[in-house]
Amino acid sequence: MIDLAAYLSIQARANRLANHRLHAAMAGLTRAEFHAPRTAYFPSLAGTLNHILAVDLYYVAVLRRQANASAVFDTFEAADDIAALTPRQATSDERLIVYCDALNAAGCNADIDIQRRDHIQRDRVGHLLAHLFNHQTHHRGQAHAMLAGTAAAPPQLDEFMMPSEAHLRTCEMAALGWEEAAVYGARR
Repeated sequence: MIDLAAYLSIQARANRLANHRLHAAMAGLTRAEFHAPRTAYFPSLAGTLNHILAVDLYYVAVLRRQANASAVFDTFEAADDIAALTPRQATSDERLIVYCDALNAAGCNADIDIQRRDHIQRDRVGHLLAHLFNHQTHHRGQAHAMLAGTAAAPPQLDEFMMPSEAHLRTCEMAALGWEEAAVYGARR
């Protein structure tokens, strides 16, 4: 079994792969389709995907111990279309990968102060990352369901954690310049 730090590193890449695939599927959507009312917590693809990005930016700022991380929400400018959103999400995803790649057991267990608007919440880094990955998956699933109401086919998003499913992510791994052995370790 892999340790928690290695797992979180894989999870960060799974997040990047899923976002890469989802955004690629939506690349042909018009601005109107991106903003069209749909059934979900944030009632449009634009609202849902911009929410994912804003929360990602916030938690990456918290993890990097940036001063006044909660200001991310005050300064966040929503992307108006998928073409504008995609590179911003990719940059955030890559920052999260770099952070997770540098983790070790002590780092996963370290306390982290989460700046909320009216208080400081303290948790451990591993717990915060588990929450963040769950948050991303939850809302990405909503976007996936909303995409079914467009001409774009909703892509498969759940095959990125298993080393044995390499054949299902070959294109994305190549597009991102990643090698299976570097991400998942040598096969047994």
